[in-house]
Amino acid sequence: MSEAASPSGSQTSLMRVMGVGFSIALAFGNTIGVGILRLPGSVAAALHDPVLVIAVWVTGGVYALLGAVSVAELAAMTPLSGGFYVYSRRAFGPRFGFAVGWNDWLATSVTCAYVSLTAVDFLGTLIPPVAAHPQATAIALIALFTAINWVGVRTGGAVQNTVSGLVGLLLVGLALACFVLPAPQGAALGAASASAASPIRLTGAVITGLIVALRTVLVTYDGWYGAIYMSEETVDPGRSLPRAVIGCAALVMALYVMINLGFLHALPLAQLTTSKLPAADVAARIFPTGGATFVTVVSLLTVLGLLNAMVLCTPRVLYALARGTARARQLTQVGKGGAPQVATAISMGLSVLLVLSGSLEQLVSVAAVFFVMNFVFSYSALFTLRIREPEAERPFRAWGFPVSTGIVLLGSCVFLGLTAREDPRSALIAGGLLLLSQPAYSWANRREATAGT
Repeated sequence: MSEAASPSGSQTSLMRVMGVGFSIALAFGNTIGVGILRLPGSVAAALHDPVLVIAVWVTGGVYALLGAVSVAELAAMTPLSGGFYVYSRRAFGPRFGFAVGWNDWLATSVTCAYVSLTAVDFLGTLIPPVAAHPQATAIALIALFTAINWVGVRTGGAVQNTVSGLVGLLLVGLALACFVLPAPQGAALGAASASAASPIRLTGAVITGLIVALRTVLVTYDGWYGAIYMSEETVDPGRSLPRAVIGCAALVMALYVMINLGFLHALPLAQLTTSKLPAADVAARIFPTGGATFVTVVSLLTVLGLLNAMVLCTPRVLYALARGTARARQLTQVGKGGAPQVATAISMGLSVLLVLSGSLEQLVSVAAVFFVMNFVFSYSALFTLRIREPEAERPFRAWGFPVSTGIVLLGSCVFLGLTAREDPRSALIAGGLLLLSQPAYSWANRREATAGT
């Protein structure tokens, strides 16, 4: 990292050792979850038409790509670790940036806790005694991945590469296996040609179904931005980060469309629309005696990949926040292996407390509000920086700007409004935590203010 980014010297400097392959693996692990194994049935149930099903998954992928090209410009021009905080700080100032980073740190800590408990659900299916102690097992998983990443960034990166690669291969294998199977009577793709031959009438019911399906699909695409949390640890970030962010979004879109085509080929449409876990139904046809176990293993691996990604990303937000304050810079200490160890200990400690809190469902809903806010602030930051810093160095420029960024900004605002309308309690809690960031910011910078700097 640059001297400007780390004035305190090597003890607080992150190590720029990760290549574009790791960045893609991190973003991939941050995106792929059990949703793609469960939600194709929900999308099919909302639409009842295979052509519309594939169209919605493609639309969600295009939307993710539009967001990715916008964030890629921000990441390339400000290659500092810390995620969305970095862009809001540059565009709107340190106080506003701190609020964004504060919310992002809380949201990622909540996600880490929730993911660890989700992993216990799948692990308990394979090893039943584990299910009797969910909190203890979840804490043990957090401790395990903390220990792995505590050793150093290369160790955590190697685990991420391995798990993400294995998950990708298994999902591609599952999708391809669907086409090896003979299509059953009433298979959805068999009816697709007839559906495509006749025009689709956009009735009120169809439009409502499209809205419901698209919202479901967009949730499964979330996470393509994972690489931005470790920008300073990425070699040649001006080139690597756009490749990682955009490449991940494109890779995930291709994978999701392939999986849905496979499910539509292997299952009758009537079965797909009523299935709560289509992957299990498909796996039962491929592996008549071990299909459920296969899906459980794949689900567990996807969740563990996400957990490792969260253990990597969450401390980087706290690290960046602490570096930008007067009082908390001791939290930026980095171990010999390149891990921000103090920030990691505090972040994972918070996740453990959240596991013990027993109120994660509400907190996850609040975290969802925060993540949408991050998009609104970041896309707004891109517009602001284009106007205020037109001559700034931009190794990558967002394709189709301002239209591309305008589309995702508008979409994020609509999504945030719908979320607040449907879950006002979570929106109010999120707003309260956003306000709470301001006294935290004042405290963290009190020494600087007292010194008159």
